[in-house]
Amino acid sequence: MIARLSALPGQLDILPEPPETLYYRGDPALLARPMVSIVGTRKPTAYTREMTTGIAKRFAEIGYVVVSGAAMGVDAVAHRGAFPHTIAVMANGLDILYPHVNRKMIASICEQGLALSEYEAGMRATRYSFVIRNRIVVALGEVLIITQADPDSGTMRSAEIAQQLGKKIYVLPHRLGESDGTRQLLAEGKAEPIWDIDAFVGGFGTLPEGEADPLLAFCRDIPTLAEAVEKFGDAVYAYELEGKIEIKNLKVYPL
Repeated sequence: MIARLSALPGQLDILPEPPETLYYRGDPALLARPMVSIVGTRKPTAYTREMTTGIAKRFAEIGYVVVSGAAMGVDAVAHRGAFPHTIAVMANGLDILYPHVNRKMIASICEQGLALSEYEAGMRATRYSFVIRNRIVVALGEVLIITQADPDSGTMRSAEIAQQLGKKIYVLPHRLGESDGTRQLLAEGKAEPIWDIDAFVGGFGTLPEGEADPLLAFCRDIPTLAEAVEKFGDAVYAYELEGKIEIKNLKVYPL
């Protein structure tokens, strides 16, 4: 079922032109958790696939959600590595599973993860909508991780967006002649390399049991329903349905 978020995620407030609305399929509660964005080429090397999977999996293990664009290549690898702790931002209406090669993965994300789009049902992807989609992918994550990219690619446009938004960019080290886009970012001092996956992900901290969920932590102070919805949107109602919180007398109580 396609629904509309009652409020935009707070992370999108930094965008000069945030979307007017966001449609979703899946679990909006994922928006209440910390997120990182992972993007890259549609034709990753075996090394890139292995490293991207490792990074996405490690972030999911410490309570983070991986955000990407559901495209072929690095995007799909990142989603699968973190599944079901992943958010796919689509460049088309959510009734269309595109690209076709990723349709089964996208369908699974719609059921067990979260798919987002600013486009109404029936809207097909265009070259322009992919570029526009990228700003949401970048804005949602605390940082942007680019695991492989060519110099003249959409991924490098995501890097430009990250710089404009003040987001840190991290990249994998590559051999000469591979991933010239990320090598360019390193040479220009616009990105930092990831030398060790465990050390890198460990720098974000392991979220302790009971602390891994910011919405539940927020509810410990018994906020009003209006305060909770303003901060976390529809995730509040999803948590109520899952029995994680109780809404009583316009107050929100953790269970």
